Amino acid sequence: MSKLSESEVAELLTALTDWELDPESGAIVRHLEFPTFADAIQFVNRVAQDADDHDHHPDIDIRYRRLKVALISHDVGGLTKRDSRMARLIDEQVRRSGM
Repeated sequence: MSKLSESEVAELLTALTDWELDPESGAIVRHLEFPTFADAIQFVNRVAQDADDHDHHPDIDIRYRRLKVALISHDVGGLTKRDSRMARLIDEQVRRSGM
């Protein structure tokens, strides 16, 4: 899998409106807040299942009801189509959560 070009990353960020590029890490990041801690954990568990199914795992930082989800393909040192696919799966989980 090859790294996305700068223009492909720009296109990706245009399509994924709730994600931003972290200039330090090169990862795409989404911040989420849930009504309760239990809701946040249930969401993480659903994302974990998708991640295992697609063998691509996000970095997830849990702070009570707030989550920070980051995606980058560490093996190629940048963003790839795997990150795009996983971001879209995460967005679908957000929609299913009613957020």
